[in-house]
Amino acid sequence: MSDAIDIESLRKHIGTKIVEEDEATQAPLRGLVAALDREDPVPKRGEPIPPGWHLVYFHSAARKAMLGEDGLPTSGGVIPKVPFPRRMYAGTSLTFHDALRVGDALKRETELTDIALRSGSTGELIFATQTRRIFSPRGLAIVEESYTVFRDAVKAGEKSGIPKRDTPPAILPWMRQIVADPVSLFRYSAVTFNPHRIHYDRTYAMSVEGYPGIVVHGPYSQQCLIDLLRDNNPGKTITSFVQRARAPLFDTAPFGVVGRPVDNGAGAELWAVTPAGTIAMEVTVRLA
Repeated sequence: MSDAIDIESLRKHIGTKIVEEDEATQAPLRGLVAALDREDPVPKRGEPIPPGWHLVYFHSAARKAMLGEDGLPTSGGVIPKVPFPRRMYAGTSLTFHDALRVGDALKRETELTDIALRSGSTGELIFATQTRRIFSPRGLAIVEESYTVFRDAVKAGEKSGIPKRDTPPAILPWMRQIVADPVSLFRYSAVTFNPHRIHYDRTYAMSVEGYPGIVVHGPYSQQCLIDLLRDNNPGKTITSFVQRARAPLFDTAPFGVVGRPVDNGAGAELWAVTPAGTIAMEVTVRLA
């Protein structure tokens, strides 16, 4: 199928940029604490917002007519229309320069920084990289590289290919089980204004995209890993967090998040683990 894909035409969109504004209000933070079933106090005006929670801001305002069958906008962002209909989270790279604070006026610059055609175990894929820079009144706060993979449609009656990965190290000091039930995933979709149907529409996820259940959001597992890290490193600051998706997770069974310190506590390694014990997400972190 690669002969039919004009990847160079898509690559001409590299450098496309949009700028958005928002305000770091408190209400969505309250919703996120509930969605993640955390005990964290909700930050008050002027207080820092925990790492990763910035995803409750800068919602897409795409009207219904702009949404595709999967629920996601088909236009209005920096990624051009691609020939593959299915989208999945492939990972993220976060650099934290300064904490956002409740009440901050925010600006976000989003730029398409790469788009490429690759072959994987499940067929041909298009990978897109968006670089987002979030600014507060104090300057640059967060740089986020977001990786999205586009895949061809599943043929009628077939199932989506799910890669099997290696297992994480056997003995790890940080461990937690996550029950990502449909209500939790729906609430997370709501608070992040994520309309992707694979995360809340079981019939669509299974019959159209060929998955065995509702798909756990990549950023949901990302936040579970960040929170495991925070809980085991009180007083430390996350300066960078790099996550790569290796296999999807589903609501059909609990999954694990595990990790360990490295470099005498200056860094950490973490993994999200499927119910079968294989790697779904792998993470490297730097701490200060």
